[in-house]
Amino acid sequence: MSTPVLTAVAWPYANGPRHIGHVSGFGVPSDVFARYQRMAGNKVLMVSGTDEHGTPIQVQADKEGLSARELADKYNRQIANDLQGLGLSYDLFTRTTTGNHYRVVQELFLALWRNGYVVAKTQLGAISPSTGRTLPDRYIEGTCPICGYDGARGDQCDNCGNQLDPADLRNPVSRINGEKPDFIETEHLFLDLPAFTASLGEWLSTRTEWRPNVLKFSQNLLDDLRPRAITRDLDWGVPVPLDGWRDAPMKRFYVWFDAVIGYLSASVEWARRNGDADAWREFWTSPDAKGYYFMGKDNIVFHSLIWPSLLLGQNGAGDSVVPGGGPGAFGSLNLPTEVVSSEFLTMSGSKFSTSRGTVIYVHEFLEEFGPDALRYFISVAGPENQDVDFTWDEFVRRTNYELANEWGNLVNRSISMAHKNVGAVPRPEAPQQADTDLTALSAQAFDVIGGHLRRSRFRQAATEAMRVVTAANRYLSEQQPWQLKDDPARRDTVLHTALQVVSDANALLTPFLPHAAQKVHEALGGTGVWSAQPNVSDVEDLDEPGRSYPILTGEYAVEQARWEPVPIEVGRPLAKPKPIFGKLDPSLAETGPSWAPIKTD
Repeated sequence: MSTPVLTAVAWPYANGPRHIGHVSGFGVPSDVFARYQRMAGNKVLMVSGTDEHGTPIQVQADKEGLSARELADKYNRQIANDLQGLGLSYDLFTRTTTGNHYRVVQELFLALWRNGYVVAKTQLGAISPSTGRTLPDRYIEGTCPICGYDGARGDQCDNCGNQLDPADLRNPVSRINGEKPDFIETEHLFLDLPAFTASLGEWLSTRTEWRPNVLKFSQNLLDDLRPRAITRDLDWGVPVPLDGWRDAPMKRFYVWFDAVIGYLSASVEWARRNGDADAWREFWTSPDAKGYYFMGKDNIVFHSLIWPSLLLGQNGAGDSVVPGGGPGAFGSLNLPTEVVSSEFLTMSGSKFSTSRGTVIYVHEFLEEFGPDALRYFISVAGPENQDVDFTWDEFVRRTNYELANEWGNLVNRSISMAHKNVGAVPRPEAPQQADTDLTALSAQAFDVIGGHLRRSRFRQAATEAMRVVTAANRYLSEQQPWQLKDDPARRDTVLHTALQVVSDANALLTPFLPHAAQKVHEALGGTGVWSAQPNVSDVEDLDEPGRSYPILTGEYAVEQARWEPVPIEVGRPLAKPKPIFGKLDPSLAETGPSWAPIKTD
């Protein structure tokens, strides 16, 4: 039976182009997972978009001499193009500056308000002395008052994981210009997070299959939950739909609050754009539906504690609810099935950082190396369970020895020999034990690798798929079909076996290498779309006629890729194949490319 699978992908911030550290956390893992789920026959809704509100957008806009809207437009399009080039198969990649998003955010907020989970109170807000602007919490750094870590942010300490307020920090400074912020009293709306402590604890206790680092981190923070502001003093964001707040020129929802609701608003927009306004409910309210959220580890708390609290509050299902409260306009929404968080991809032990010059942009990488080499590296050697340092040496080794020498060579020599000797897929005659052992190995791999992918164990899955490729190469070396000219029946059986395993391995590798998978499908004589790719198209805002923006979407139902071994068709014509992967110059491992050279002290 087909299962509805929501694949909710963290929203990249639209204040600059994305680098490979970003897509190693939210991008490639989510797409590998979504592609597998579609191949396995499940209904997938993969959604996200660019996160476009808040002071950081205004700060970057000032630097570039643009308005906040112009900056968001610029990077929304660039990011959509980069993710399309990487082959991320979104059903909808949208943005948070749409009329649809504003409406969904306000509806969900009103449910929280009616259910008694939002309170108004004053707090000390950080202001830039030189500009008079509100400083976002993440743009204030100082010493953590709890663990003493230098470099804690105004909203959270990455060392101990505790929630913070900017006024809590010792020696706080602005990351924008280094000045000490002023703190003034201001009224804001707060989400009553402590009112969800028991409900969150009970729910987390059932999440036994989560990655241990995510679950333990989340459970450790339960006892320290505090009310969290959901509004800010700024004019760039979603308006608050309450009397006394609605028309306030400098009161908007805090960017973190509206961004996490984007998963729901993007799903609603997808449904509206596809002609069935209620289609999103299958992925959000059905008891059979599953929801998987993908992000880097710095976003765990938002997805494992804060977003579930918003859902519980919207559902009227926290630790307490006011009389007469209950589910809001969207009904009772499902909590996440799993929060799939990756660690950091680093360079020389440091986080990728545009400001510090440790950065490799996605668009530059794609222009020189294409998408699949990066997708494979992130899958098989990326930061799944621990921080991983990206090195050009490891990238060259993985590309040359695993993609080119192992997989590319298996495809090329198997098809080349069949083309040269038969001109088509040969007919097998009297298979021997070695033949049946290899085909059994590749057939069994679907269950093994599928099990890894269902649990988001991408490294194990990719490694297991390459084990099938290695076994097939060893089989060809042992059987030596090029020496069987005098025994064409045996030669054809060996070649048929090799081609069957090439076909199987191509299916197994499709979630990781969708572009190469299409080429292998065609090299095996296949026609039509094997692995569908996303496309970027401009659409009109559903609620603001006359305003348009790009979305990323695709026709994935047409693809032929399935998660099962499919017998290859005997007699299908085969042409001389072209190389699937080219080898990289070994010197790249020592120098890096000109646009991201290896720095030597």
